[in-house]
Amino acid sequence: MPRTQPPVVDYRSGAVGRRRSWYGTKKHVKRVLGWRLPNLAMRGAVRVAAPGLRATGRLPAPAAIREVAGRVDGAGYVMLAPSRCVVAKELYWGGGRRPQPADDLAVRVFAAAARDSAALFDIGAYTGLFTLVGTAVNPDLRAHAFEIVPEVYRALVDNCVRNRVLHRVTLHHTGVGDPGDTVVMPVESGDSALPCFYSSELAFADGVPVEVVALDAFTDRVPPGGRTVMKVDVEGTEAAVFEHGRRFLAEHRPDILCEVLPGADTDRLRALLEPHGYRCHLVGESALAPAGELVAHPRFRDWFLTTRAPADLAALGIPVA
Repeated sequence: MPRTQPPVVDYRSGAVGRRRSWYGTKKHVKRVLGWRLPNLAMRGAVRVAAPGLRATGRLPAPAAIREVAGRVDGAGYVMLAPSRCVVAKELYWGGGRRPQPADDLAVRVFAAAARDSAALFDIGAYTGLFTLVGTAVNPDLRAHAFEIVPEVYRALVDNCVRNRVLHRVTLHHTGVGDPGDTVVMPVESGDSALPCFYSSELAFADGVPVEVVALDAFTDRVPPGGRTVMKVDVEGTEAAVFEHGRRFLAEHRPDILCEVLPGADTDRLRALLEPHGYRCHLVGESALAPAGELVAHPRFRDWFLTTRAPADLAALGIPVA
């Protein structure tokens, strides 16, 4: 007789997922706080009781705000739906910039590298912040953006349409990593915001299969002679991206802005990057840390991985402590 498969334990109904959604109340609370009068009352209360909370960029944005303008080093772009998009909400509260200093520096470092590049790869694009930043600062840049969550992918498409960059951006509803894998993502999250933390490690009862492709498959799609800039935010599966991207690394040696969370396989990451001459700089609040060992940091999560010398970074306007 065929073996019966065990039922899928949906992340959203598990203990962690239920706590994260405030046991189903979070989306309702945030929806109400997005209304005009409750939002005004919230602002007043925060200004008096917790003035630092606004600077986190985590408060609900007014539901009536349809888009927010972002800016980086003189270039502008637009992100839609700050009431649902985590990054657009940050831009709203930060007046066009990410309110946390380390996050803002990561954007500026990426923009500086993008100005000097011919190709951009945004792996784990979410709603497209880094794709929009790169195409805003460099009108000749060609980009590839990868996103695995269906409803987030739709928002990514909408942002590229709004910024009129579809002719320069190839959108991929795929993951990047082991091409033998398939990721399962939910049709709809049902959350108060577009999820920015879903990964292949989570299970969903209504999941649909999403293809995973190897980074190496794009080795020949980079303009010859041009530099490449890359952002990787894949919730702990970074090693799989580079494991199946060794030819890409060898031929292009891209500048990489990479999120490294506690628990990431940093030993494997170092082993994959070191043969290509990479230097690892932790992105701090005002400057990149001097090149050091790639290890997860308890406070800062972004690293700038590059084969450029510190003097070359300085020439791009990237501050290194």
